[in-house]
Amino acid sequence: QVQLAESGGGLVQAGGSLRLSCAASGRLFNTYYAMAWFRQAPGKEREFVAAISWNAVGIAYADSVKGRFTISRDMFTKTAFLQMNNLKPEDTAVYYCNADYNPRTEVDATFLGYYWGQGTQVTVSS
Repeated sequence: QVQLAESGGGLVQAGGSLRLSCAASGRLFNTYYAMAWFRQAPGKEREFVAAISWNAVGIAYADSVKGRFTISRDMFTKTAFLQMNNLKPEDTAVYYCNADYNPRTEVDATFLGYYWGQGTQVTVSS
C-alpha cells in the first residue's frame, strides 16, 4: 500500500509563512506517483490546492493560492512540499496530502488521487 504523512502545520499570523511536508512510503509507491495537496475548512467541502506530476514537470494550482503557494517534491526522499507565503485567515484549514499512480507529465486541478494522509492543521490568525 501507500502511506502519506503530513507535517509542518501550525498557527501563524496573517502575512506569515509555513512549509508543509508529505512523506510517502509503502511498497506500492514508486517513481510514477503524482502528488497533491487539498484542504478542508470547517463546514466546507475538501478542495484542491495544488498538484505536481511525478517528474515535477507538470504543476497546477487553485486560483485562490496562485502566486502565494509553491508545490515541489524530492523524488529521492519521496517527499512533497507546500510552501505557503502571505497566508490569509481564509487559508485556515486541515491540509491533506494526496497521491496516486499517474505516469503523465501534466496535472491539472481535476487531479484526485486514491491515497490520503491524515491531515495537518493550519491556522492563520488575523
